[in-house]
Amino acid sequence: MKQLSRITRNPEVMGGKACIRGMRVTVSTIVSLMASGHSVPEILQAYPYLEEADIYEALSYAAWRVEEREISLEVK
Repeated sequence: MKQLSRITRNPEVMGGKACIRGMRVTVSTIVSLMASGHSVPEILQAYPYLEEADIYEALSYAAWRVEEREISLEVK
């Protein structure tokens, strides 16, 4: 996984949730907006202090966090 420089976690900001560049915008907010059908331009219009790269890095971070792991089960 590439280094994610735009995702930060600070216990004093949004309770330590993953945020965009230390701002009070969480990764889950961005993912929820995308999942509900909002486009990148719409999100940038609603949050003008964000950059397009912030959105794509939030999505990369979310995908990394939910990556599934296969565990072999021993059959007895």
